[in-house]
Amino acid sequence: MTKHIHGGDVYKYDHCLDFSANCNPLGTPQSVKQAIIDSVEDLSDYPRVGCGPLKEAIADYEHTKKEYLICGNGAADLIFSLSRALNPKKALLPAPTFAEYEQALVSVGCEISRYYLKEENDFCIQKDYPDVLKREKPDIIFLCNPNNPTGITIPQDLLEEILETCAMQGIFMVVDECFLDFVKDPEKHTLKEKLAKYPGLFILKAFTKRYAIPGVRLGYGFCSDGEVLDRMEAVTQPWNVSTMAQQAGMAALKEAEYVEAGRQIIFRESAWMKEKMRQVGLTVYPSEANYIFFYGPEDLFERCVAKGILIRDCSNYLGLKKGYYRVAVKLHEQNEKLIEVLEEVLS
Repeated sequence: MTKHIHGGDVYKYDHCLDFSANCNPLGTPQSVKQAIIDSVEDLSDYPRVGCGPLKEAIADYEHTKKEYLICGNGAADLIFSLSRALNPKKALLPAPTFAEYEQALVSVGCEISRYYLKEENDFCIQKDYPDVLKREKPDIIFLCNPNNPTGITIPQDLLEEILETCAMQGIFMVVDECFLDFVKDPEKHTLKEKLAKYPGLFILKAFTKRYAIPGVRLGYGFCSDGEVLDRMEAVTQPWNVSTMAQQAGMAALKEAEYVEAGRQIIFRESAWMKEKMRQVGLTVYPSEANYIFFYGPEDLFERCVAKGILIRDCSNYLGLKKGYYRVAVKLHEQNEKLIEVLEEVLS
């Protein structure tokens, strides 16, 4: 299995401006920092089991039922607990995509089949995917929408066709919507409204990217099948969501203006960055999230690190080769620095 290397290794590259991790460019809201500070007074008590108040706040924010929710120590925690709860024997995964799906599935002895995303199709899932499902007959699939690292969304009509195919074939469908907050019209891409009709659907989300709190570790998922959620709870360690994380989450959900401000920065800066990157000769793909996927020289990572810029080398993603990269969309002054370095090292 390909070695799991993530973005955001600021400890190893502490001299660099980090474009390898994709969080809200505005940074952590002050209210969230204050909530974490205030939670120190409660550290002598165990965290609230079940995250009741946090679930109520999430349900209100997401316009869904509290009974559909489960919280975890980051989205990755839920990926692992879902895999343990369902114990699938065969899975179908896109390639490239987020590495934790495979890692969690392999940990329970699941066989992995691949659906390779092709460069000539801008790494998009194609209309043949439902037919592949019927042929492969997996127990479970994971789809990342928009996909990581490409930033490409799945057309909604195709996504709904996949959901219907899974329902008919008895395939459990997991859709990771962690980056959907940064797409221009997220309500046109989510499957939340399908939860009641399709109990074999699980939607994954996290606070990490939307509120720039990867160090807190807080994720959540939706599923209308209460038995699945109960089984996930049964295989999860007690108190897996800390007091600090729960308090941070409730404070974060009140930051509506902050979220929208971050989104508008990303829309504006992403367009500017893509144009500048194309001008220096890079192949830029139509990423829709808060990061840009592109192709360049095989040693571009090393060239950028030498100039104090950390980009994400995507060659460890299955289905990608050396030369594919991802960069976060940050504030304009920071993005200008990235472009200056790219112009310098590619001239």
